[in-house]
Amino acid sequence: MATSSAVAGRALAVAARDVGRSLGDGDLERARALLPSLVGRDPDGLGPDEIARAVVESVAENTVDAIVAPAFWGAVGGAPGALGYRAANTLDSMVGHRSRRYANYGWASARLDDVLAWVPARLTAALVALVRPRSARAVWVAVRDQAPAHPSPNAGVAEAAFAAALGVRLGGANRYGDRFEERASLGTGRPAVSDDIGAAVRLSRDVSGALAAGLALIGCGRLAVAR
Repeated sequence: MATSSAVAGRALAVAARDVGRSLGDGDLERARALLPSLVGRDPDGLGPDEIARAVVESVAENTVDAIVAPAFWGAVGGAPGALGYRAANTLDSMVGHRSRRYANYGWASARLDDVLAWVPARLTAALVALVRPRSARAVWVAVRDQAPAHPSPNAGVAEAAFAAALGVRLGGANRYGDRFEERASLGTGRPAVSDDIGAAVRLSRDVSGALAAGLALIGCGRLAVAR
């Protein structure tokens, strides 16, 4: 499970940094072309700061979905727990809100994913506070006061924690095909810019490292008790 989380973390970092590098090079079209590998929103017409915000939000959400939640459920239920979570998460991403035809099926998969990610999302926020102790209070306030306004009970927690730790403001208008969403602000800092992508990736990496250390300690404790 540690190997799987490490691979997922690297893939997330590579995809995010590719977009950040394109923005740094002034290649807006390439950044727009790369963005769908991270988010479901329509990249057409997005400016550099909007793309940067989208990437930071994606890194936050995927730190839960691809790193923390699989490791958590792997620790709780072994390989079946981790695989069961990944199956539910993949199903949600495929049909959760994309198809009118499968609306009821998508609703069920989305609610299942919400339940399974509830604890991992809050564990992620706690780990963010742990690895960025100077921002711990701001993280707590953002998660408590701002995250509930997000349409997702879990993505909002992760995004609020990342926003507070990075000193940026996330949220705003998003377009998904022919559907628009206006999301409440998360964080009280400045708007995200391209440099924040690298900072978000480093934060995600530090969260992953703290999680791995914690799981290793738990594993050692279990071995000690078993003896």
